[in-house]
Amino acid sequence: QVQLVESGGGLVKPGGSLRLSCAASGFTFSIYTMHWYRQAPGKEREWVASITSTGGSRNYGDSVKGRFTISRDNAKNTVYLQMNSLKPEDTAVYYCRTFGVSGLGWGQGTQVTVSS
Repeated sequence: QVQLVESGGGLVKPGGSLRLSCAASGFTFSIYTMHWYRQAPGKEREWVASITSTGGSRNYGDSVKGRFTISRDNAKNTVYLQMNSLKPEDTAVYYCRTFGVSGLGWGQGTQVTVSS
């Protein structure tokens, strides 16, 4: 069964940090570029960051550049998103995703709430 399972979300105060994890199973994780997206209430899903299969290239959306870091551990089939200097506007459900794997869609996501 192909799937992605996100975890690590929670409630954090502005300026705080969280580390999200996404565990992959059922496909050859190490050959796929991985992405993080997020969706805030009432807004469209937004791309956050991407990392190539070996981790050699990483890209970020303008709204998170300099604050978030994407990484991966191919031995653990896991991709991470380290989020620092969190702002209330980072509040959203965060999803990991890859494309091109048959039968793999969006996971359940993990909720991140930034509030004092």
